[in-house]
Amino acid sequence: MATVELRFSALPEHVRTARLVAAAVARRAGVDDAVLDEVRLAVGEACSRAVGLHVGHGLDTPVRVALTEDEKVFRIEVGDDVPQAALGGAHASPGSGDGAEGDDEVDMGLAVISGLVDDVEVTADERGGLIRMSWPTDPEPLD
Repeated sequence: MATVELRFSALPEHVRTARLVAAAVARRAGVDDAVLDEVRLAVGEACSRAVGLHVGHGLDTPVRVALTEDEKVFRIEVGDDVPQAALGGAHASPGSGDGAEGDDEVDMGLAVISGLVDDVEVTADERGGLIRMSWPTDPEPLD
């Protein structure tokens, strides 16, 4: 199992870098070329969401991205440091916010991710939120 980890300051300009790295690692892991745009878009949404949460809550900690290549699956985890209590449950699933404008943006990002990724899980606790996404890989990845 190979893992690439990224940590970046919660600045919108770093989201593009995360998307590019995710697409490159996904390609190397053997994710089908037809799915690479979905990987890129989903990572962009998850990272943009995390950046927005960090900025909106005044956090200066980095956004975390882990890209893991297993035998038959490629996983990406995007983590933020905004506690679930600070969001009123908006971390957990689309439509769970209290109707505030910021919650609508959080919900929209989760809805887009859910539309792009078949296997997605969103969790949160007192340490922050985590979006886990995965895609199948070809058993013989390209070199």
